[in-house]
Amino acid sequence: MEQFKSSKSDGKSDELLLSQYNESKDLGLLGDVYQRHTEMIYYVCFRYFKDSERSKDAVMQIFEELILKVDRQEIKNFQKWIYVVAKNHCLMALRADKSQKVDFSESFVEFSVAPHLEEDYATKEDRLQAMERCIEKLPEKQKIAIQLFFLQERCYKDITTLTGYSMDGVKSYIQNGKRNLKQCIEKEQDV
Repeated sequence: MEQFKSSKSDGKSDELLLSQYNESKDLGLLGDVYQRHTEMIYYVCFRYFKDSERSKDAVMQIFEELILKVDRQEIKNFQKWIYVVAKNHCLMALRADKSQKVDFSESFVEFSVAPHLEEDYATKEDRLQAMERCIEKLPEKQKIAIQLFFLQERCYKDITTLTGYSMDGVKSYIQNGKRNLKQCIEKEQDV
């Protein structure tokens, strides 16, 4: 991932770098913005693929998509936007994989397990989507703490440094966030 590094971005916000990229079309600037978020993008992909190499490949593929998409959209918060791009990339890849699971060769068994696999996949995807919707419904401090702790795998100390929350606050936001998340997901599954 080091190939995205350049010194042009020192201390500049994502939005400023995107603005400079839009004016100059200097891929180094776009790479600088992307580099800041590659770890988060990797973990988003890993959450879906459960495969390190496939997740690393996806990080590179998403950068290629980014080059095409960044010109076509107004991006107000790059981190949130690229998170959605990464999530959608993974979901599309998993959907494409699902369509390749059925074997129509001569050895195809009449009572295939493919419908069962499809149900498992749909159930898992539904649960992931419910979890993402529920994370968005959390109070802001809980949402931030949950995303940093679980999605970005940050420790309590890192979260206190990044957010300015107290250590007790971080622990409370994570504990309450987990409880609220669980309740929300259970409600969504009952519907």
